Amino acid sequence: MPCYAIDGVVPVVDPGAYVHPTAVLIGDVIVGPGCYVGPCAVLRGDFGRIVLERGSNVQDTCVIHGFPTRDTVVEENGHIGHGAVLHCCIVRRDALVGMNAVVLDEAEIGERSMVAACAFVPAGTRIPPRSLVAGIPAKVRRELSDEEIAGKRAGTEVYQELTGRALASMREVAPLPALTPERPRLPVSKVDALVAGRKRSGGDA
Repeated sequence: MPCYAIDGVVPVVDPGAYVHPTAVLIGDVIVGPGCYVGPCAVLRGDFGRIVLERGSNVQDTCVIHGFPTRDTVVEENGHIGHGAVLHCCIVRRDALVGMNAVVLDEAEIGERSMVAACAFVPAGTRIPPRSLVAGIPAKVRRELSDEEIAGKRAGTEVYQELTGRALASMREVAPLPALTPERPRLPVSKVDALVAGRKRSGGDA
């Protein structure tokens, strides 16, 4: 992976984590056990420390950056969707930040909360635990149900399984020139699309 020291500070990646070879880690970045960092994610610890705690995932094209005075932290089982931007903030344990959402300086996403896709969380915002947050600027819409929290956790567990699959079998290859007979399907755990979850719960998550 492209991994850079700055001012003598070198990123740390636990051997049980998977960081895609196209992700970029700079400086004071600490990636804990069981974490997944996806393709083209950028973790820029050139001003302040970035910490990914056990079992968290940062998906493709995410950007994480911070300031010298505060750590930027994704706590245990945190889930950061494709293209999200985190800047000098804290995402508490079991919380989710949706695709293309932005969370700004000194904001805090409460434990087991969900930030909707494309939401904008302004600087200094404090989101309570178990909250659904959406909008520009983001506001708390309602409390999450137990079923929604369990669904989020199931999605995070799929990424934790992906960490193991990637460590075991991901490698760079040349593409096949044509489709082969009886092409295999990927052996992944079943996880419902968001629409299916909505239909089950009747909710607006």
